[in-house]
Amino acid sequence: METLKMIQQGFGDQSLSRTQVFQWHTQFKTGHTSVDDDKHTGRPTSCTTTETVARIQQLIHQDQCQTICDIAEGVGVGYGTCQQVLTEEMGMHHVAAKFVPRILISDQKQQRIVCTELRRLASDNETFLSRVIIGDESWVYGYDPETKRQSSQWKIPTSPMPKKARQVKSNLKSMIITFFDIKVIVHKKFVPTGQTVNSGFYCEVLR
Repeated sequence: METLKMIQQGFGDQSLSRTQVFQWHTQFKTGHTSVDDDKHTGRPTSCTTTETVARIQQLIHQDQCQTICDIAEGVGVGYGTCQQVLTEEMGMHHVAAKFVPRILISDQKQQRIVCTELRRLASDNETFLSRVIIGDESWVYGYDPETKRQSSQWKIPTSPMPKKARQVKSNLKSMIITFFDIKVIVHKKFVPTGQTVNSGFYCEVLR
């Protein structure tokens, strides 16, 4: 105890505590001459094995929105080990999804490839667009405008002038399918009342 007091007076806060001195004294009495910690069994410093990497890859393929905590808990490794496998072993980064106008389905992606090919053909051949015929659908309304003679009426000088609308939509409407090229309309077809416009009807129109 006298020695401990002298050490504490000489070194202050940097000196050893009474418990540390007692532990070291006990070790030296039992034959230990080293002040370093003994080696002990326990969890290894690194759990990066082939099985661990494969398991993390499997979880990522199942759900790419998982956090590092979720993956580490599912595999049974530490947070740091899981992060090291994701960033260093697999070269992955956690990024946020960006907003796009619309998510394309497989058919739409295929059509986009076709459009890209058409653009290439149009840029290579100046006459390509003149050989293209496209079609479109539109609703048309029936009009029954009065002639100037039909709309004339008798009036006295003090009565207001009669009025009529230039065009008024009627209840009669029909769908028209029009095919045209770069210059003129090449074909048109009015859709009969009650007819469903589908691929079969389009084939009949094209024939």
